Amino acid sequence: MNRTPEPPPAPSSAPATVEEMLPLEDGRLAGLHARLAARAEQEGLLEVAYRTVDSPVGPLLLAATPQGLVRIAYEREGFDTVLETLAARIGPRVLAAPRPLDAAAAELEEYFAGNRRAFDLPLDHALSSGFRAVVQRALPRIDYGRTRTYQEVAELVGNPRAVRAVGTACATNPLPLVVPCHRVLRSDGSLGGYLGGAEAKTLLLALEREGSAA
Repeated sequence: MNRTPEPPPAPSSAPATVEEMLPLEDGRLAGLHARLAARAEQEGLLEVAYRTVDSPVGPLLLAATPQGLVRIAYEREGFDTVLETLAARIGPRVLAAPRPLDAAAAELEEYFAGNRRAFDLPLDHALSSGFRAVVQRALPRIDYGRTRTYQEVAELVGNPRAVRAVGTACATNPLPLVVPCHRVLRSDGSLGGYLGGAEAKTLLLALEREGSAA
């Protein structure tokens, strides 16, 4: 008995595999996210924009409100924890939106390249209050490449007995690097604590020594 030859299989109309679809889906999601971020910013709905950048002291999280840069965080602080705190302290509309942080990212890059000694960014001090805020607002008065002791900073803000409180203000500084708490040392010249860790503080001080000598 003769058999009729089977026709060749038609091109498959099955959907692409997950692996094949992922690049397209990632691209669509990225585009959608960018459009949502831009619209939220335009309509004044974005309470906190954030992005991450690479640096010689490791990845940094940058966050800003419409008033200005509100947070710089080291990876060791836990970025998810930092974002949760921002949502609780400032507002729940927290979105990855790089554009509002372009200037901050550019100035940090210049700083690490040795081409910037002072930052020219609007700052939002919403995360600090009381004596801590007083200390943190005074820290930019310590010049690039120079250091002060906790005692000297206490005297600078008019409360020479508040050495320990100055240490607390430095340890809880929400804007390290831009508000240069890394320039504050113990009276014996040792580093003291730092949000980014001793290695980061050492690197920053060395960077500024080299930059000021150039």
